[in-house]
Amino acid sequence: MKHYRQTLPYANQCLILSLTGFLLAVLASYAFDHYLSLSAQITAHVSTIVFATLLKISYVIRCLCQYNLGLEVR
Repeated sequence: MKHYRQTLPYANQCLILSLTGFLLAVLASYAFDHYLSLSAQITAHVSTIVFATLLKISYVIRCLCQYNLGLEVR
């Protein structure tokens, strides 16, 4: 039980950071692509996939912690 209580704030922080990274990668990939070199565009597109994966993983960990702590899972 203590493990889940300690992990929940970390999962929330990872969720916020991965969402921020995902939004920045999408902006770099599509909104500001004409300002970036080809290698930077490729990096931005790959980063979109990586940050989306981290976003999903951190959300699942957050839900797991909430479920095991008896909190509302949302």
